Amino acid sequence: MDNFKSRIQAATKWQWIKCIIWSVLFILWTIWVKNIFLNVLLLLIFDYFITRYIKWDWWKSIENKWVRTLFDWIDAIVFALVAVYLIGIFFFQNFKIPTSSLEKSLLIGDRLFVSKMSYGPRIPFTPLSFPLVQNTFPWGAKSYLEWPKWEYKRIAGFDTIKAHDIVVFNFPTGDTICQKIQNPDYYQLCSQYGRERVWKDVATFGEIRVLPIDRKENYVKRCVGLPGDSLQIIDNQIFRNGIAEDKIETLQYDYYIYTDGRPLSDKQREELGVNKQDFWRIDNLNNGYGRYVALQLGFVETPEQPLAPMYMLPLTEQAMKICKAYPNVISVKIENIQGGQTFPKEYTEWSRDNYGPIYIPRKGVTVDINMEVLPLYERIIRNYEGNKLEIKDNQIFVNDELCTSYTFKMNYYFMMGDNRHNSLDSRYWGFVPEDHIVGKPVIIWLSTDEDKSFPFNIRWNRFLKIVTDI
Repeated sequence: MDNFKSRIQAATKWQWIKCIIWSVLFILWTIWVKNIFLNVLLLLIFDYFITRYIKWDWWKSIENKWVRTLFDWIDAIVFALVAVYLIGIFFFQNFKIPTSSLEKSLLIGDRLFVSKMSYGPRIPFTPLSFPLVQNTFPWGAKSYLEWPKWEYKRIAGFDTIKAHDIVVFNFPTGDTICQKIQNPDYYQLCSQYGRERVWKDVATFGEIRVLPIDRKENYVKRCVGLPGDSLQIIDNQIFRNGIAEDKIETLQYDYYIYTDGRPLSDKQREELGVNKQDFWRIDNLNNGYGRYVALQLGFVETPEQPLAPMYMLPLTEQAMKICKAYPNVISVKIENIQGGQTFPKEYTEWSRDNYGPIYIPRKGVTVDINMEVLPLYERIIRNYEGNKLEIKDNQIFVNDELCTSYTFKMNYYFMMGDNRHNSLDSRYWGFVPEDHIVGKPVIIWLSTDEDKSFPFNIRWNRFLKIVTDI
């Protein structure tokens, strides 16, 4: 007993702090997995940090200095990796904006802290994984083990998803990927090229991999539809439950800009807030696609005035007005697409700009199921909620029983980008299940402009910018 007391008294303040932090994290984890009996392992944590009966740092007694140093480094690295792993599960993770789908709200090059506590941290489906790596190492190997696999559980968060929230989630149709071509997704590739070719043409499409939910790629979009909502888009205007949504200032669409022959300058591009990736000049105005588009838009050519340079740029309403005032711009017209491969593909009359109406499923709600509405909910029934679904003689069978109605087991969300004409979102692949929700972006800790070189590429005005203010 005296030895035990002396060991406790000898423990430093820093030892106690680390012991408390790791103990709290471990207790939270046992609550999460609903196995409080694992708390017996708290004795090992207490011994590791405080009493030290077990010789955890046995290598320190090794006489060879270089071997001791090596094990010290291994110990520090393992500790750091475990800490990063737990922080990434319970608290927050880093995320970099890769595309312009949320411009001008979130820019390419923004690096975010994504809060796991906001909507509640989710238990990992594949707990044995390497931290800071989503699904594969740079050399192509998987960064996680297939076993064990845990079921979906989530601790209650500080908040719930609200309309207009920016949300990070796992890409719903990213459960199967082609290693060499991941955009468009596997299902679109199979629809376009045929499943047999996608699987056999490894040189073009790469290895086919099936990913667990938490290993799917992370996406970030704005939530425009909540569970239980009815949503419709009419001429780019969103109607939620029959009420027109207020348009946010950062909303932008693609516009065709027709000039008088003088090109748009880099200065004008920057003034409009368009990055080089989205700065599209349409050539071949004398023939081909460019000429077709120009004439369809009503741009007239004459012997004295041939077709001049034309651009297609994503612009906010304010940027569009600025562009119209440029002396070298003759006309600015919004891009209008009537058709398109939207979700579900069977509803051919729906398009990117005119979509729905569509009901967003809510947990516990029962809907009638027939062959007409099945395309809307087929993926939910089969893939997201794990049922056996078959079609026999134009009748629907779920788990071998004739199905005329279905009760949803989870909540679902409808996500869209602010760059409405340049966003791969729910209009193309459908609903986001609640078990795919990763977290809420809370702060931009660094932002770099990929069109500029260091140090001019750092956007100091976005440093530590709160995402909820966007």
